Order: sequence, then structure tokens, then C-alpha cells
Amino acid sequence: MDTLADRILDWHRQLQPDWELPEGWSLLYPFSEPETRRVMEAFYRKYYSDNEPRTLLFGINPGRFGAGVTGIAFTDPIRLEEVCGIPNAFEKKPELSSVFVYEVIDRMGGPAVFYGKYFITSLCPLGFLHNGVNANYYDDRALLEAVRPHIERHVSMQIRIFGPSRVALSVGQGQNFKFFQKENRRHGWFEEVWPLPHPRWVMQYRRKQKDAFVQQYAEHLTEARKTNLQ
Repeated sequence: MDTLADRILDWHRQLQPDWELPEGWSLLYPFSEPETRRVMEAFYRKYYSDNEPRTLLFGINPGRFGAGVTGIAFTDPIRLEEVCGIPNAFEKKPELSSVFVYEVIDRMGGPAVFYGKYFITSLCPLGFLHNGVNANYYDDRALLEAVRPHIERHVSMQIRIFGPSRVALSVGQGQNFKFFQKENRRHGWFEEVWPLPHPRWVMQYRRKQKDAFVQQYAEHLTEARKTNLQ
């Protein structure tokens, strides 16, 4: 019998950098790098070699210092090596969102406990650069319309991989949540989508209140999982 790890890795292997994007936009596609493929294999085999239920968190899209390098959502090379125990040859640059997310993971019992209950991904499985700068799928209307079919396929595939659940979480309570909620109503992926503040927003604009936001995450995630297991 295949496991969640098998299905997650198979899906990522199917992603190709052949998306048609508006002029001036380029894809972040880390999966052609042997080191990225190696650490993804190690990570998902370590934490998802089972078929137990997970509650899903959907971020925006990969950024160039986190998942755009490691291939693992909200996991920079430092957290991957020092917290998850997966040595890697990437330059050890910190990524703010990853710092916050791994504080949440620590609060909730560490990576083995956390990843045994949750799966973090993004609405859009590949990231974007515009003039060499990180960009979000919703930053440009033409970009959004170009990638909408890829987003739809990606979310539908997560449900095939993990099975249906009542509640999913939006990592980002602004444009990401607005788009996710609208698309969820149209497709009926989940009964509810709950918003969470984006880690980068917390770290850039509310760092003094970081501990309160970490606790907010822990409480919302615990409640979402309880709802999904009912």
C-alpha cells in the first residue's frame, strides 16, 4: 500500500516548469535540483510514511528563500537541518516565515508531533519572481488568471492525497483567504476555511506580539483538527 509520502512526492514530481505566464513573470521551480529532490524525499519519508489523517494549511505560494529552495513549505535550510534533522548543502539563509512557523511547531510538540497531525502546503504549488523579486499569485490579475487552473488542480490533488476534511486553514487572512474562500465556495473543497495571519506579516509588523500569535496559531490548529476528527 502506498503512503502519504508516496503520493505527496509523486504529485511534486509531476509539476513541470511549463506554465504560460504573462510577460515579465518567471516561475520558481526548485524540483530540478538534485539536492531539493533529495531533502524532499528525506523529509516526507520521515514524517508522512503513513496514511493517518492530516489537517491542511494552505499558504500563498513558495518563496525563494524557503520552499523555493527546499521544496518544503515554510521550511528554510536552517530549520530543515537544525530542527527536522535533515542535513543539506543549501546556503543557510533564514526565512522569516519559517522562523515563525517552527516556533508554532515547537509550541505544539515539535516536528514529529506536528507533522503527524498537519500538512502545510500552498494554494499555488510554484512560486513567482517579478523583476527578480518574490511575488504572490494574486499580485497581478493576468498572473492570477494564468495560474488559476494550476491552483485548482493542486487543491483538488491535496484532497485526493489526504482525503476529505471539514476544515482547512488559510495561512494569510487577506488576499489569500479572500481568494481561497471564493474558490472553495465554487468548488466545495471544504465545509469551512479558517484564516490565520501570515507569518511574514507577524514577523515584519507585529513581532513584539509574536508569542500571542504563536499561541493563536496553536489554538486554531488544535480546534481545526478536533473539528476534522469529529
